[in-house]
Amino acid sequence: MTIPLGISLMPHGPVADLVELAQLAENLGCCRCWVYDEGLATRDVYVTMTAVVLATSTIRVGTGITNPYSRHPGTTASAIATIDELSGQRAFVGIGAGGGMTLGPLGIERHRPVATVESMVRALRDLYAGQVVDVDAESFGFRGARLGYGRADMEIILAGRGPRMTDLGGRLADGFVLSWVHRDLMDDHVASLRLAAQTHGRQFTIVWSTMLVTTDADLGVARESLTFRLVDSPTAVKDMIGMTEGDTMAIRDALRQGGPAAAAHLVREEWVPHFVLMGSPEAVADEMLSTMARCGIDEFQLPSVSAAAGAEAAAASICRTAEIFGGEVAGQDR
Repeated sequence: MTIPLGISLMPHGPVADLVELAQLAENLGCCRCWVYDEGLATRDVYVTMTAVVLATSTIRVGTGITNPYSRHPGTTASAIATIDELSGQRAFVGIGAGGGMTLGPLGIERHRPVATVESMVRALRDLYAGQVVDVDAESFGFRGARLGYGRADMEIILAGRGPRMTDLGGRLADGFVLSWVHRDLMDDHVASLRLAAQTHGRQFTIVWSTMLVTTDADLGVARESLTFRLVDSPTAVKDMIGMTEGDTMAIRDALRQGGPAAAAHLVREEWVPHFVLMGSPEAVADEMLSTMARCGIDEFQLPSVSAAAGAEAAAASICRTAEIFGGEVAGQDR
């Protein structure tokens, strides 16, 4: 089984360093480049994406993930269509409801997140189809709006952790990112997405995103990465791992005071294996391949890579991850 791999880039460091990582990912055969949109925590997502598409030739580039709150969806539609034009139709748009790390520092509160994301998806579809758009959503609106450029088949991929967002993705999107999903829920999520997509007669791409934990250092990074993901997870998932409301409040407070690094110690080590691929490199590769084959998952998104610790360290991380899969990586021509 060959696997289409995507790379997920966190623009914590200089854009030039992120561009080099995207080029490396393209040379290693990655088919997709996701660029985080984390508000003030990262460099601007669209400036970064523009730099990436100008420096690459085959890899698809998109938001991973933007939201309907921090930017007006009309601005998002225009930015993605412009980057798509610039890149020779290599752009896609990844959409979610946005999390506390992005929206909190901007003073933005989410209202009716699933309904708001649905309104954004429908508006983007109509704008890319060249239609006049009138929308009154919870957090944004359109009045006789028309984009005038862009392609009707722009790929829209959703991401989220709750069942309502998953259902929305199956009904309206071209794909869905199952990001750090509890492993016991994977089969049900995939089955639900496939059924919804088939019911509406659409092609659908399912992407699995998690971390590969093969060293003690990886475990530390995984605990840090789970901080903001766990506090935003559905109650049912927290119950599955024994995470209490007190745990949630403690992690949330630590995140406010010092970010993920300050909250990482509050993520219990026994919680981590439920959400990641953990073990020797060989065991991790085997488990990932068998899970994708069993569930019918289309792509694997490599864990986020940040250049904040240095471009060389980030590049080494990408290469080490690619080596875990050896010859199983599918090139862009597949």
